[in-house]
Amino acid sequence: MENHSEHTMHAQHNMDIHARQENNNNFVLALSATLHCLIGCGIGEVVGMIIGNVLNMNMLDTTILSVILGFIAGLSLGVLPLLKAKFTFRNALKTVLIAEGLSIAVMEAFEVMTQWMIPGVMEAHLTDWIFWVGMLAALVVGFIAALPVNYIMIKRGVRHQH
Repeated sequence: MENHSEHTMHAQHNMDIHARQENNNNFVLALSATLHCLIGCGIGEVVGMIIGNVLNMNMLDTTILSVILGFIAGLSLGVLPLLKAKFTFRNALKTVLIAEGLSIAVMEAFEVMTQWMIPGVMEAHLTDWIFWVGMLAALVVGFIAALPVNYIMIKRGVRHQH
């Protein structure tokens, strides 16, 4: 027969395992949400940079266009599944803004900073290798920056609806 201290240790061990499983599940969900955000933001960002480059826009205008398209694409990827699940557009947009708005903002901010900080990226043309290296670096940095934001939001109960 177990004594009280063995029972307490066994219960604590089970609670520790459950907490680790929950943290792992939260981290996996945060990875998924951040990847989802990266795809949306990345599509918009790259399209904006390409449009700005093709139209010979200045760096600031290209950056603004890229950020706007990044937000639109990121939000769209979140809204579309909710619309399919019979959410109204207003409720779907509100849900996505709450769950993903901060993540998108952080990702976009870090992507822009990265692009501006790598010499030659903002002046490069689509055929220049530095353009694509800069875009890749920006997406990686944006992902790394947004991951803890998603993890914290998920841990606080703000769930992503994908």
